[in-house]
Amino acid sequence: MFKITNRYLYIGLLTVYSYFNILLIDGDRLYAFDVYQIYLFVNLLVDIFLIWEGNRLIQSLKIPEIVVLKYKVNRLVINFVLSFLLCLLVSAVTIAISTSFYEQLQKNYMVNFKLSLGFTFRVNLFLHCVNAIVFYINRYSESRLETIKLQKQYAEARFDVLKSQINPHFLFNSFNVLSNLVYKNPDDASEFINEMSKVYRYVLKYQNERLVSLKEELNFLDAYTYLLKIRFRDNLQIEKDIKLDISSIYVVPASLQILIENAVKHNEVSKAHPLKIILTHTPDQEFFVIKNTIKAIKKGEVNSTEVGLKNIAARYGLLSSKQMQVIKGTNSFEVQVPLLKILEYESSNS
Repeated sequence: MFKITNRYLYIGLLTVYSYFNILLIDGDRLYAFDVYQIYLFVNLLVDIFLIWEGNRLIQSLKIPEIVVLKYKVNRLVINFVLSFLLCLLVSAVTIAISTSFYEQLQKNYMVNFKLSLGFTFRVNLFLHCVNAIVFYINRYSESRLETIKLQKQYAEARFDVLKSQINPHFLFNSFNVLSNLVYKNPDDASEFINEMSKVYRYVLKYQNERLVSLKEELNFLDAYTYLLKIRFRDNLQIEKDIKLDISSIYVVPASLQILIENAVKHNEVSKAHPLKIILTHTPDQEFFVIKNTIKAIKKGEVNSTEVGLKNIAARYGLLSSKQMQVIKGTNSFEVQVPLLKILEYESSNS
């Protein structure tokens, strides 16, 4: 509030209001000497100007910011405390200057100093009340905008997940594989249909959920990777190294599936260059890791926008303070997604 563009106009208006308010209640009689009206107005103007500009300077200081971060004290409280010292300084300076114009002030210095201090305290309190109102209105507006933004990101991410899971190319490839199996191996075709139904049953069940247990997600991945392995055979190698209680840990639905889909989409999967995907977790069991070898498809064959990774990161950003990690090496690409517990999720949203 103290940094507004038209602050000098408001300083002038506040001075005029204070001047007529004092005259209305005969406040000028409180001075210990006969005061000239011009002196009263100028004195008010200087006091208000110094209080306003002093608070503007306090707002720009870095020292209060250090206290805010270290002791978790509200920034408004620190500014208000510092403004009391400002009032003492302003009153002392203005009265000291005034003594050069009024010799009578020297005889009644403390009386007039207290009078000036009372006025500066009142003006300072009024300005800080307005500043607090403006501060919390702005914070509420920013919070509301951020909530709307996050809700929009979540809706877009959820739509992209659903769109990704029911990808026309995936359906086409799956039905193409199924049509070949029907004639060559009816038993495998029956199993393929069973696993494919698990994939889309999962999609319908969890598409509106924010979290799913890691156990459910891995069961879904088993069905999904089964379909991929029927298509790619030994050219796709998937290894698991999971040593944690998967029933009590949660992930964002289909987040792991998207990462596997990206690995298959952006890398060559052939006999000459088999794609190896490792499913594991970090030693501290804080992140689930999907790591794949790199043999990138030639540019132009596939368009990489990294939308999938951004959407997963955005969805985790809504649920946890943990950040998704992407580690790209010379021969490998690794993504670490946070493993969440219900208590962590509730605390991050409280």
